[in-house]
Amino acid sequence: MRIIFMGSPEFSVPALKGLLAAGHDIVAVYSKEPKAKNRGHSIQKVAVHEAADALRIPVFTPKTLRSEEEQNRFKDHQADIAVVVAYGLILPKPILEAPKWGCLNIHASLLPRWRGAAPIHRALLEGDTETGITIMQMDEGLDTGDSLSMEKIPITQDSTTALLHDQLSALGADLIVRTLDNLAAITPISQPSGGVLYASKLTKEEGRLDWNLPADVLERKVRALNPWPGTWFDFLGSPLKVLEADFVDVQGKPGSILSDAKHPLIICCEKGGLSLKKVQKPGGKALPIEEFLKGHAIKDSAL
Repeated sequence: MRIIFMGSPEFSVPALKGLLAAGHDIVAVYSKEPKAKNRGHSIQKVAVHEAADALRIPVFTPKTLRSEEEQNRFKDHQADIAVVVAYGLILPKPILEAPKWGCLNIHASLLPRWRGAAPIHRALLEGDTETGITIMQMDEGLDTGDSLSMEKIPITQDSTTALLHDQLSALGADLIVRTLDNLAAITPISQPSGGVLYASKLTKEEGRLDWNLPADVLERKVRALNPWPGTWFDFLGSPLKVLEADFVDVQGKPGSILSDAKHPLIICCEKGGLSLKKVQKPGGKALPIEEFLKGHAIKDSAL
């Protein structure tokens, strides 16, 4: 098929390469425009742009697709279909309708649960036991189109956003190829009206650890928000990042400190405790908690 591929971050790259490996003709790649980095001293292309350059595929980086000029350029590619994964721009109706088979989206959730910008993070934060990929026929709504295919994977106690990111990226690449192979035989399924949740964008403040919350909630937060925005608490006037932590079944006043043979530093929460395993000071190295404690005596008053 003649495909326009639309994506930007590293998450999208396996799908681009997978479509090429399956023998499809990628006639154009659309990605977010390059941005200045290091206070304007260099220009950084997004991951999909760099991958397309290496594959010698024409790349287009419009600031918007709402102009008639850009919409006509898009139509001129005469694509059979557009595949969209984490592109970053809204597709207006003329774009959605330009390819013969419309535009398909690779979405990293089990729609209609977690429509929107941060589905992987929100699934982890909420304590979901599974997630997956939905291949969706795009319409003008926010992830509201008909589902063409779906595949699930489990979320385990060891799952992190980074791990799920890589698993879902690979799964999306595989599922879009299988979906296109059987496209003519697939009957689109409308999303159910119930169970709709929106995965809003993350904010830096969400990374603050509040000891008045249950420890299992904070443990999920540590796994969900690393590397960005990261999880942290105030330590001697500066944010101390918590990179790894475990839930432990203890009791104590929220913010108080415990320790035992297996857990050098436990911070009590509203229910249970958070055992810190790896932390990082501003501008410092990430350290196992044993190494950090050699130079820092954390006391209850510091929290």
